[in-house]
Amino acid sequence: MDSRGPLIVLNPTIIDGVAETPIEGKSIWIEAGRIKLICRRDELSIPPGAAVIDARGKYVIPGLMNANVHLLCDVRLENLVRHMDRFEDLIIEAAQVALKNGLTTVFDTWGPRRALMNSRDAINAGQVPGSRIFCAGNIIGLDGPCSADFFPKAAEVASGALAKRINAIWVENVGRHLMWLTPEQVAQEVRAYIGKGIDFIKYASNDHTGQGAFIQFSPRVQEAMVEEAHRASITAQAHCSSVEGLRIAVEAGCDLITHANITGPTPIPESTIELFVKRNTGAVLFPFTQRRLDWFFGMTSHGADLGHTLMRAADTNVRNFIRSDATLLLANDASLFAPEVESDPTWSAWMGLDVDCYMDLRQGHFFWFKAMEEKGCSPMRMLQAATRNIAEAYGKDRDLGTLEPGKIADMLILDKNPLLASENYRTIHTILKDGVVVDREALPVNPILTRPMASPADEEASYVNFANAGKFPMCPTCMSH
Repeated sequence: MDSRGPLIVLNPTIIDGVAETPIEGKSIWIEAGRIKLICRRDELSIPPGAAVIDARGKYVIPGLMNANVHLLCDVRLENLVRHMDRFEDLIIEAAQVALKNGLTTVFDTWGPRRALMNSRDAINAGQVPGSRIFCAGNIIGLDGPCSADFFPKAAEVASGALAKRINAIWVENVGRHLMWLTPEQVAQEVRAYIGKGIDFIKYASNDHTGQGAFIQFSPRVQEAMVEEAHRASITAQAHCSSVEGLRIAVEAGCDLITHANITGPTPIPESTIELFVKRNTGAVLFPFTQRRLDWFFGMTSHGADLGHTLMRAADTNVRNFIRSDATLLLANDASLFAPEVESDPTWSAWMGLDVDCYMDLRQGHFFWFKAMEEKGCSPMRMLQAATRNIAEAYGKDRDLGTLEPGKIADMLILDKNPLLASENYRTIHTILKDGVVVDREALPVNPILTRPMASPADEEASYVNFANAGKFPMCPTCMSH
């Protein structure tokens, strides 16, 4: 279709993200990338040369959004070294995979700032297709991929120079050293980082080792960072993993909290959820389907295992947020991984790639809808959590999040009603971004991580893995270690 001229979406059922019930008998007039008019067919005079999509019997919703993605998350040393000079290509590929699967806007909350911004700008300029990107760069207060905050063994394998380079690309001036500084000094560093062009900030209220509930920054420092973001007219969010880290971040004035339901073995107190409601703080939730929970519980040996306790608390938190009046946001750490990850027992066991993998950029958002449906969230509230609420929480609601005249024409045309069943979000017929029909079959344009693994080398046919050959000359005790 001609992307330069007007486009009419005729006679769909419109679920605009505003009205509590679907709108029947109206059509959508799109021009110059925005919604010009939503009106009855008899009020619509189709201009000459306009493209027309006959959407009778179909359902139009706002383009889906994801409040927490990592477009470059495969930070295994092998992957980073292999693609060291192609980070932007990897990010654009991930943005194209996101768009292909209905995510017209994503918010990247941890990654290499410069590569993310360059990819964002290339997509915005129309140089390449892809989901619209807003990015934060590094999680303020954390070190890089080759560090104790993420993958410390990578620093043991890589040279010091390589590990330093990788970490510097992620961290810049907002790493762990900020923990030694005064609130005023931290604010100054955050101000400098914002000045580099990021769209919002994300900082660590808790640490990221997964070994405890350490508070990364004092309440005074957290307040100073939030104030600095708001002074620059951008939003602030926090990474939290404990009930106290969560409470401090809400009290500091964060606009939204990442994976708010992940609080270790302790469920969130009711008073903290009430504070979310009172302050209208966005609750970014990571729900798990029952199938995913059953898989996880089956992996551990007994019900008292800490993992069981963690997952039960996370599930309880989601259910309590749903029962509250808190503003809910869809997110899932959506990421793209190279195919060899599936053959890596460490990563594949952790991710459960074939069991409703919530992190899968291609379909993790569909599992989010399924999980929320299982836990009793209403259909309209789920839709708004994936559209309007995200736009409002990030301050982008003047342009995005709902289908209203004047807003950017991002929308999905579905074959089935998503308000009747969460599985119907998968029935994508057409995707429009900026009022242009997306060629889904052409995405991703330049497959890298989505390309199949290379065929085995000829030499592999005769290779015998010693460890699996059944010939162990050592004693059974040594073998067990």
